[in-house]
Amino acid sequence: MVKPIRPHTRFERARIIGARALQIGMGAPLNVNEDILREAFKAELISLYGLEEASVRFVLDPLKIAMYEYDHELIPIDTDPHNA
Repeated sequence: MVKPIRPHTRFERARIIGARALQIGMGAPLNVNEDILREAFKAELISLYGLEEASVRFVLDPLKIAMYEYDHELIPIDTDPHNA
């Protein structure tokens, strides 16, 4: 969705991911499909719930979802290049 204008600093990255995780935790819609998240975190879901339940369970950690969205450039948030 949004490709950064320039690479983010670690502080900008933390702020963007933190803000997005808060939004997700408060019930904002996700920018990624539930099935894609389930596939991305399949190994973790299997270790937590077992093989049969992993296909119906969902990733609940807002921080992990926000990090996935950030890594795949799905967050419509960027920093102001004039404040850098």
